[in-house]
Amino acid sequence: MVMDVHGRDLRYFVAVAEELHFTRAAERLFVSQPALSKQVRALEKQLGAELFDRGRQGVALTAAGEQLLPYARRVLAEWDAGRAAVERAKAAQRATLVVGMSTSPGRGGLLPAVRSRFCAAHPEATPLLRQVGWDDPTAGLADGTSDVAFVWLPLPGQERYDHVVVAEEPRLVALREDHPIAVRTPPGSAVDFADLMDEPFLALPAAAGPLRDYWLALDARGGRPPAIGAEVASTEETYEALAAGLGVVLVASGNVPLVSLGGVTARPVRGLSPSRFALAWPRTAAGPLTRDYVEACRRVCAGD
Repeated sequence: MVMDVHGRDLRYFVAVAEELHFTRAAERLFVSQPALSKQVRALEKQLGAELFDRGRQGVALTAAGEQLLPYARRVLAEWDAGRAAVERAKAAQRATLVVGMSTSPGRGGLLPAVRSRFCAAHPEATPLLRQVGWDDPTAGLADGTSDVAFVWLPLPGQERYDHVVVAEEPRLVALREDHPIAVRTPPGSAVDFADLMDEPFLALPAAAGPLRDYWLALDARGGRPPAIGAEVASTEETYEALAAGLGVVLVASGNVPLVSLGGVTARPVRGLSPSRFALAWPRTAAGPLTRDYVEACRRVCAGD
């Protein structure tokens, strides 16, 4: 027969067993003596055995009570440990800030500097970095899996977020070293965007929305649609597509080292606005840890 015994009943039993006095046990538990006696009787009925001898000489454990006591203590100790573990998990969750990103912020040690300042103010908190694919330009903000995120502007649904720009960087074009444009343009010299208009471009996934359009420089094409050589969803895919000669790609100057590896180079581009890298957060759901992380980022960027 399966019996469900409440932890409260075991706690009442242990208190009486340790005090061997119902009144003192009731005072220890902050319950009335009649209520305590009633619950112990109910436990005995459920077990089908008396746990205490109640005589004129006082209260004593029966043989059944002696057998039950160490098990009851272990059950209560495990329950207390489990409840404490849940509380620690809840506290850790409250003190965890998920920082989303699709590419590493890099940029002069920005990330460790922000982390150091944030953790100095919140030693109990843990900033947890989360890498998010390029098909989510919000880096986890849209579905709530990130509390804050380092993102490229523009963001889809930008009215839902606040942001602070942490870097403005020129857009360069990355291409194979043997590409005709690279061959005729010395390193450090700029390329006119007009000279790139007919080149096949590597594009972000369609889910990136306005960010895909931005890195294809639609605003500078005068309505001419770009030729898409391939879609890329990571730094590794970008490099492989460049090395294979599938197209060229616009890249922020801070990210050039990520793709200009063997066989790939980059040149500045005239005629394009600079890219903007930002820390963003939900406009209506920013908790105190989020606000303090943002403030830490502001101060680092300001050189404070």
